[in-house]
Amino acid sequence: MSDPDISVVICVYTEDRWEDILAAVSSVRAQSCPALETLLVVDHNPVLLDRLAREYKEAGDVRVLANAGPRGLSAGRNTGISASHGEVIAFLDDDAVAERDWLRRFAEGYADPRVMAVGGRTEPVWASGRRPAWFPEEFDWVVGCTYRGLPAGRVRVRNVLGGNASFRRTAFDAAGGFATGIGRDGDRRPLGCEETELCIRLSRARPDAVLLIDDRAVIHHKVPGAREHFAYFRTRAYAEGLSKALVARSVGAGKGLESERRYATRVLPAGVARGLRDALLARPGGAGRAGAIVAGVLTAAGGYVVGSVRARRGGTVFSVVRIEKSEGVPTGGGGGVRADGDEGGRA
Repeated sequence: MSDPDISVVICVYTEDRWEDILAAVSSVRAQSCPALETLLVVDHNPVLLDRLAREYKEAGDVRVLANAGPRGLSAGRNTGISASHGEVIAFLDDDAVAERDWLRRFAEGYADPRVMAVGGRTEPVWASGRRPAWFPEEFDWVVGCTYRGLPAGRVRVRNVLGGNASFRRTAFDAAGGFATGIGRDGDRRPLGCEETELCIRLSRARPDAVLLIDDRAVIHHKVPGAREHFAYFRTRAYAEGLSKALVARSVGAGKGLESERRYATRVLPAGVARGLRDALLARPGGAGRAGAIVAGVLTAAGGYVVGSVRARRGGTVFSVVRIEKSEGVPTGGGGGVRADGDEGGRA
């Protein structure tokens, strides 16, 4: 069976990441399993759109598109899906680079026709050159990376992680696109979980669907210096709680918090115990890691409570869109992304 054609979507929003964007595209072009195309979707930034269009004007394998929906990562991804031609659509963060066999590992997962999504492992690249001593690996999701507690190898999961993920095109036909109003929007409060909500919705639409993570599909994700500080850690943990409340509102607390319960009752207590042990052995950062885990749990729980109250009051609305095929006009067009009301629920 031949490998599927894979389109790669990279959503971008700021010129501050210009060199990172170029590096991300270069890593896709260097794949051992070549991508069918790379789509750069620019989030309501005309200056960046024009600059990237000029940069890749002669590149037959790179297309530059404007986000055809509202501001934010979800709408940008939906624009890329609509404009892409591949049987599989992969997503790469704009400040990450993929290892050479990244797409090959994804392609291998789709040999089984039941597989609807394949994710990979995301390694942090700390701006300071090394992990802060107090920063627990159990909370690497705070900086968009694979965290301690995820199973090793190629394994079945509830959801993939959005910055290093791929989906079969038919997954979007079955479940719709990413819900707008729940994901990231530039430099605003770092809400997330849009891929979690999509994956749960996909599993409901296709109960036979298999979702995998293959830890050999590796990308390296930059962690800016500002994200190495506890203030960001706390803000991101709080935002995760808010996001989880939105997901629970959409798909129910049973599925929406299924993995989180295991994480909170097994992975985190073990992390606290390791930190306390290291503190007793006078190893650097042990007490800080234990304290950060406790603080992170309490902060995320607080965000969840606040988010749940807002959900009941109808403070936020997000919508699920149906993806329609579009050729994606290179410097600004769009279309192809159609809202289907509030299928994602009110939150």
